Amino acid sequence: MPPTPNIPIDLFRSMTLSALVQEEILRGIKSGELTGGSRLNESELSQRLGVSRSPLREAFRALEEAGLVRLEKNRGVFIRDLSDEEAAELYDLRAGLDEMVGRRVAPRITDEQLHELGGLLTELEGTAAREGVNRYFELNVAFHDRLVRMTGNSALIGVYRQVVNRMHLLRRRGFSLAGSSTASHEEHRAILDALATRDPDTAASAMRQHVHNGFERAVKAHHRQEAEKASPAAA
Repeated sequence: MPPTPNIPIDLFRSMTLSALVQEEILRGIKSGELTGGSRLNESELSQRLGVSRSPLREAFRALEEAGLVRLEKNRGVFIRDLSDEEAAELYDLRAGLDEMVGRRVAPRITDEQLHELGGLLTELEGTAAREGVNRYFELNVAFHDRLVRMTGNSALIGVYRQVVNRMHLLRRRGFSLAGSSTASHEEHRAILDALATRDPDTAASAMRQHVHNGFERAVKAHHRQEAEKASPAAA
């Protein structure tokens, strides 16, 4: 992993050392620097982050409970590589949560909030096209997270973010397909239009369909990647 970016001193004050380690590893997963199967080097992390082994290991245990890493005795700590079955389960859970969000937000959403979401989508469509996939994911997460926060349900927000963190392990599946970003943008706009009707069923359906379509893109991309890996051996 590259050098850690400067972290504001107030963030240091508000977080434990273990939480800071967790945040740094999650950042690496989100950015694609840490991918499934990557081994985390305790010594390197300890030196780079300026923390002892104790908070590191506490962070590893918390990340294991969150489903982001696996601890192997006498081998080390590895970023989780999710199976197709685990991916399907996560997408199914995410679809149910998004449907719930749509039902809760649609009847209460204001014109100001619709305008805010529209601005986020404009930035997502424009800035992401110029700055690449990492910026796309950052803005995409911000759009969906804002929708969840509009429910005002803190328990739902917490569960949703846990699921999304695990789904970062799948972050590059689906976006290697031509036209994937365009399709995703169209689905985001469909969600916004559905919310504007203030109808819970319409919004819930649009949000669930977006997740379902994302899963289909991820499956197709993963199958293609697996076929490309196997083709040299077959030749």
